Amino acid sequence: MATNQSPLDDLSQRLLGKAPGELDDEQRRVLAGIEAGTTVSRDAADLSDERATFGERLSDRVAKIGGSWGFIIAFTAVLIGWMLLNSDILAHFGRAFDPYPYIFLNLLLSTVAAIQAPVIMMSQNRQSAKDRLAASLDYETNLRAELDILRVHHKIDHLVLDRLDAIERKIDALAKTASPS
Repeated sequence: MATNQSPLDDLSQRLLGKAPGELDDEQRRVLAGIEAGTTVSRDAADLSDERATFGERLSDRVAKIGGSWGFIIAFTAVLIGWMLLNSDILAHFGRAFDPYPYIFLNLLLSTVAAIQAPVIMMSQNRQSAKDRLAASLDYETNLRAELDILRVHHKIDHLVLDRLDAIERKIDALAKTASPS
């Protein structure tokens, strides 16, 4: 009896034991890749970078710079320089623009922290999305590998059974020719 199942429906039933309507997006993509004979491996970083907006790329750069030793060292040098400039150098001439307790410096530091914190959080959210995408792609790759192994296993089983049938036929033929009638 002929069925009107699509190859995807057949693969779904045969390999996953599921109806096509029960498949999630990853399973559907993997089965479509098997049907088309294409690979499913994709680089999560490349996919994420392709979809990134200017603001997302900027937040990644700010987080990368703000979370580096270079930034910490440079920022420390600026703070020490600011304090020396206002406490010693300019104070001797009576021109300190931000004398101790450095209220203007405190305002600048608060402003930097207020801007940098949400930007770093945006970058962390983006990294979290990248990680979820990578996990999804890993799942697809693993599922594809498992299904390919299963298909190869079925093919080998089929070949072994065919070979056994052929051997049994030869044994039967030899037994018939060797037995005296």
